[in-house]
Amino acid sequence: MSQAVEISFQDALGLFRRGQLADAERCCQDVTRQRPEHFGALHLLGIIAFQTGRSADAVIWLRRAVAVRPEAADAHGNLGTALSALGDHAAALSSYDTAIALRPDVAGMLCNRGNVLRALGRAEASLRDYSHAIALNPGLTEAHYNHGNALTALRRFDDALMSFGRALELKPDFAEAHNARGQALRRLNHCDLALSAYDRAIALKPNLPDAHNNRGNALRDLGRLTEALAAYDRAIGLKPDMAEAHNNRGTVLDNLGRPAEALLSYDRAIALRPRFPEAHNNRGNALGALGRHEEALTAFGEALALDPGYADAHDNLGSARAGMGQFEAALSGFDRALTLDPRRAETHANRGNTLRGLGRHGEAMRDYAAALALEPEHAAAHWNQSLCQLAMGDYENGWKSFEWRWKSEMSGAKRALSGPPWTGEPGATVFVHTEQGLGDVLQFCRYIPMLAARARVVLESPRPLLRLLSRLEGVTSIVAEGDTPPDYDGWIPLMSLPLAFGTTLATIPATLPYLHADPERSAAWRQRLESLPVRKVGLVWAGSPRHQQPRANLIDRRRSMPLSRYAPLAALPGLSLISLQKGDASGQTAPPGMRLRDWTNELHDFADTAALVDALDLVISVDTSVAHLAGALGKPVWVLNRYDQCWRWLWGRTDTPWYPTARLFQQRTPGDWAGVISDVADALRSGE
Repeated sequence: MSQAVEISFQDALGLFRRGQLADAERCCQDVTRQRPEHFGALHLLGIIAFQTGRSADAVIWLRRAVAVRPEAADAHGNLGTALSALGDHAAALSSYDTAIALRPDVAGMLCNRGNVLRALGRAEASLRDYSHAIALNPGLTEAHYNHGNALTALRRFDDALMSFGRALELKPDFAEAHNARGQALRRLNHCDLALSAYDRAIALKPNLPDAHNNRGNALRDLGRLTEALAAYDRAIGLKPDMAEAHNNRGTVLDNLGRPAEALLSYDRAIALRPRFPEAHNNRGNALGALGRHEEALTAFGEALALDPGYADAHDNLGSARAGMGQFEAALSGFDRALTLDPRRAETHANRGNTLRGLGRHGEAMRDYAAALALEPEHAAAHWNQSLCQLAMGDYENGWKSFEWRWKSEMSGAKRALSGPPWTGEPGATVFVHTEQGLGDVLQFCRYIPMLAARARVVLESPRPLLRLLSRLEGVTSIVAEGDTPPDYDGWIPLMSLPLAFGTTLATIPATLPYLHADPERSAAWRQRLESLPVRKVGLVWAGSPRHQQPRANLIDRRRSMPLSRYAPLAALPGLSLISLQKGDASGQTAPPGMRLRDWTNELHDFADTAALVDALDLVISVDTSVAHLAGALGKPVWVLNRYDQCWRWLWGRTDTPWYPTARLFQQRTPGDWAGVISDVADALRSGE
């Protein structure tokens, strides 16, 4: 019987060697039914199960095999391979340890143990196994390749390139090694070379999803976003359950300004891999871009629950909280991120912004300095530093730093204008182009008469301001935004004029009024308002939401309040309240007891609004363009500021050198509109 069993086993070996695995498996099973402890049959059954994708079955057979013959190094090694395929790397390591103790001179076994050590996060230990394997067999391509992977994990990218190079010398058509070489090159910021490596990998193995995914990353780094998206789609087409590719696809969609689509990609990545902190973090960014800020906080929290040491998520959580006005809570997120990685320039800059919002300008300046020490060309840090300097009244340095706005994505893209910038030469025709919001234009158009003393001025104007600014002193010609200006010799941005004229606190041009309402229209409004014998007060309670600009929209939410906040003013005698509110917020219902007169349907542009404002006794407004309009017209205006008020108002003041007729009311704590309105009511009662 023993001889017949051995003949059957030899038949099984023959079938196995000819690739007839199913027949070989049946033969081996016949052998084990006759001899349950036949080592060869048990071992071969384990190998066949593994090769046919049944790793769990392979473990069962191989464990029986090593129980029969504990001294069989190959069986222990194969058991380690099957356990590793099941993700049980600790048990796999134990099997490889046993195998290597029995056969310490098998290079392939050392290489496999190195792979398990690397999977366990022990890259340094894996290097020793790969090096030992290479010493035993310098021609073992896999050992050089995995040696490079371990060096990449240890961020020794230059050394990794040498290992991948050796692997490719031995096997030039090794697609995975070309792909891994691309990874090291990309980490060294050689994105063009990385892209070439990925392309070579794909040429050798077109259906390699990792290479397509990595190619997308390189294209994204190069700013070729549409091509990157196509690369991720190709990776997903080849491997639909590739969570990394779905996550990366989302980041490109975010960069393309398509956050709703990005969110779908992140959701798919998380469905495939729920414990994927990067996808949760990126999901938070997309939710923030969609204005779903509370959900964004939850997403960042989920990322941190999975990985408490995830510095990016701590930073993003801090930024989200700051955007919602939760400044103190935001600081804890930034502090944690910097504890994890002190060299995060972006986090230092974000922390500086939050400290600036809290009015702690000296501390904010130290954070901006730290950011710029790490990244001297960090445009957002320079620009936000300028806002801090300007808020403190350091105009000498602030206006210079303010020019960094053109390099910061936070302030909008620089205009592509023909011709040279104006550098101060007299007698030139200068095109002054507008920028940022309507309030900025109203505040800084005061420089046009000064410029007109040196040059002929072609002024660009937003369309709602066109008629009003056409009356501005010093304007040679005016052109609406989007229209082609007449010929000019040089150009200058409107908000660069303070720098051009060396403006300090003492030299702010504040002669009022510098804008003028149409006299006939103003007279007509005065006549209509004569029936209101008491003090005529115009009200504005909200700015303009900017749904496509998440950061600006968050600021608008903090600077705006509901009309109902003005309810205490309705109870004051001697006031006639008149709406100056335009936009979506104009539809809000007045609170009980408030009679609010509303003629805003007759106000078609700022020239119309200026005529009504000119006929009023006082304007009370949140920080929006109407406040600047009233100040420019020389009308009394009370500006209601959020706690983290705009830099232009200067911190800690109730007056402003920009508008001598203005009075400032600032929240004492973030969101405290009740306190602001109480102060306003007290001032009105006292007859101020």
